[in-house]
Amino acid sequence: MHADGSPDPSRRPRLTPAIADVRRAVREALAAAAALPTPDPHDDHGPARPQSLASGALLLVGLSGGADSLALAAATAFEAPRAGYRAGAVVVDHGLQEGSDRVAAAAAAQAEQLGLDPVLVETVRVDDEATGPEAAARNARHEAFDRALAATGAARILLAHTLDDQAETVLLGLARGSGPTSLQGMLPDTGRLLRPLLALRRETTRAFCAESGLPFWDDPHNDDPSYARVRVRASVLPVLERELGPGVAEALARTAEQLREDNEALDGLALEWALELVTQTDDGHVALDVRGLSADPPALRQRIIRLVVSSEFGVSLSRTHTIAVTELITDWHGQKALSLPGVRVVRQNGLLIFSSQT
Repeated sequence: MHADGSPDPSRRPRLTPAIADVRRAVREALAAAAALPTPDPHDDHGPARPQSLASGALLLVGLSGGADSLALAAATAFEAPRAGYRAGAVVVDHGLQEGSDRVAAAAAAQAEQLGLDPVLVETVRVDDEATGPEAAARNARHEAFDRALAATGAARILLAHTLDDQAETVLLGLARGSGPTSLQGMLPDTGRLLRPLLALRRETTRAFCAESGLPFWDDPHNDDPSYARVRVRASVLPVLERELGPGVAEALARTAEQLREDNEALDGLALEWALELVTQTDDGHVALDVRGLSADPPALRQRIIRLVVSSEFGVSLSRTHTIAVTELITDWHGQKALSLPGVRVVRQNGLLIFSSQT
């Protein structure tokens, strides 16, 4: 390491278990993204599917300077060229604390020292009046990612969420009662965001940095109990581990993976059945056959309704709204049309008819 704390590029770090694990996770994530099937351009139904990574594609690591993202950046700098990809980084300065610009500049310098190119620094404004600080910071960060993708033509943003982050996400979703979509946690690959480290513990990334001679930044917000995620990390998970035994975080992450598999299977069934049930009225409105929907189990019926509304109108129905629509099937007594955000639903002549709410 140089006197200024930067890694010495002439010194290759010893291949410790932590370094090997993080590199392997990146290598496998890139291989999985490259092996994705090419979506059928004629199949424009259902949710968008991730595109496979093309040879020579540019990848950007979302880098904060913390141990998780720095380990990911170093591993990506090592693995991406060997897999035939270019690798850069995007650093987001949220401006939430004094000196954040210096932290962002230091992270960008580390990215350059690792050989990542291009390295972008995005400064954002976090407005938390409507959504709260955590959601507002996340929204601002993702807007910065969108700008970085548009400016560089990158194929993916790589994010350093770990198994610990996944477990926290599942617990927070459970506390909110937000259903299987939230409980399935963060997706490994959305087609825009790639998360190679979801199977690794946070302690592994810290060991990677220590063993690679990479000084990392500890965000003071990660110890601020005013954030729900910090309370889960510092208090809730340790209590569960103490009272129920070790392995709770791993169990939560396994639960998320199982729910993702179930969710994908049910979504596939919903799409197939929706194509059988959906028709178009004479005036061009989308309709679903009531008799067919009434024969479906509730989970499938509700998914079909959400899928049709999302695909045709770009509206994501809440569970409350979806249940209100299903009552036109299961509790029919001549109700008037439903006026929901962005869509109007009425039952006529054995059909649920959906039209744009203007």
